[in-house]
Amino acid sequence: MPERDVDAAAPPVTGEMLAAISREIVRLKAQHYGKGPESAKSYVNDDFIFCVMKGGLTPVEQTLVGAGDEDLVRQVRLRFQEQMTAVFRDAVERIVHRRVINHHSQVLVRPDYTIEMFVLGEPDDVGLPT
Repeated sequence: MPERDVDAAAPPVTGEMLAAISREIVRLKAQHYGKGPESAKSYVNDDFIFCVMKGGLTPVEQTLVGAGDEDLVRQVRLRFQEQMTAVFRDAVERIVHRRVINHHSQVLVRPDYTIEMFVLGEPDDVGLPT
């Protein structure tokens, strides 16, 4: 299968879109976790969008991490974020006007970072409702 030229075919993901993704993911995390990250920045590379957030562990999670239960905090966070996939995916699709064909979360607890990763569909998979 020939490799396609991603940059030439895909509608651009702008800096404004990336900032909107960061704001929306932070808002959703604050809404659903009761506490949002301290800061966030989103990046695009070809068909991949990464939203990197600093901070956001709840006091309960911080207590568990302090007691050595990092794996438990990571497991619960990742399980909950799996349940949030449709919400996060819909937000990104609404902002970039392209399908998200896959989403994955990663949780780091020392230091406290969360990364939401999105894989965008083919460039011709556009026209999503605004």
